[in-house]
Amino acid sequence: MRWLELTSRVDGEAVEAVSEVFSRVAPGGVAVEPDVIPNADDGCAIGARSTVRAYVPLDERATDKRRIVEEALWHLGTISPVGELATREVDEEDWANAWKKHYAVFRIGRRLVIRPSWLDYAAAPDDVVVSLDPGVAFGTGLHPTTRRCLEVLEDRVRPGDDILDVGTGSGILALASVGLGARRVVATDVDPLAVSAALSNIRRSGLQDRIEVVEGSVDSVPVEPGFRIVVANIIARVILEIAPDLVRRKRPDGVLIVGGIIADRADEIAGELERLGLELERHVDGDWSVFVAWRGPAC
Repeated sequence: MRWLELTSRVDGEAVEAVSEVFSRVAPGGVAVEPDVIPNADDGCAIGARSTVRAYVPLDERATDKRRIVEEALWHLGTISPVGELATREVDEEDWANAWKKHYAVFRIGRRLVIRPSWLDYAAAPDDVVVSLDPGVAFGTGLHPTTRRCLEVLEDRVRPGDDILDVGTGSGILALASVGLGARRVVATDVDPLAVSAALSNIRRSGLQDRIEVVEGSVDSVPVEPGFRIVVANIIARVILEIAPDLVRRKRPDGVLIVGGIIADRADEIAGELERLGLELERHVDGDWSVFVAWRGPAC
């Protein structure tokens, strides 16, 4: 089978909007590939621009789908700088492997190391290595809010914690949480492709007995007994819709971590979390924010 590859180069503030446009026509999801810049300290740094990439079947509807994306990008370009749509035809084998060249082993925080499963890495004694095969639709932690969520988890996870990961994608936050000492993680995603990718990574790491994957959103998980950490690295619109449910699944002494929040939605998210009675700590990385929220004394 042949595919039509769609790509656009965008600044950080346009990633969410362009990804949403691509997702309207792409059956296999959307890949966001931030620029990787060589860095002497940890192997790489992340640039300010990203490539948004998706694939559509090269059939009688491909031309219409390309036109839909082109028109939507033109409208977005009147608001924020968005690169022109680039397309090329690729074979099935190329489509399945093209994204691998964009990833490298890289360090996050003090101990976490993200290792794409097809690359070798000699771990240091204190490293927590997360081995990941993201698939074409799900990232390996390069997105700013994923990196920031991992850094927050490194500071917050305690041995024996129960954690809920909503919108798990490739399972990166769930896998890292177990590596940091969590006893059990429940990971959910509404996308069956994401569920499949997460299950594959969890099995490869031998952590099926520690991480449960559920197809669905937060309402697929019982309220009781609750979790000491609830993390949702998704998008602002969805966080606003499910914020009360996220809070209900957090234990009274627990913490909520929400990411995937573009700058112009951050105040809206903060207001909703405060309305729900939570105190906030905000972590900013360029145009993206992660909030840590709790009720009562800081935890």
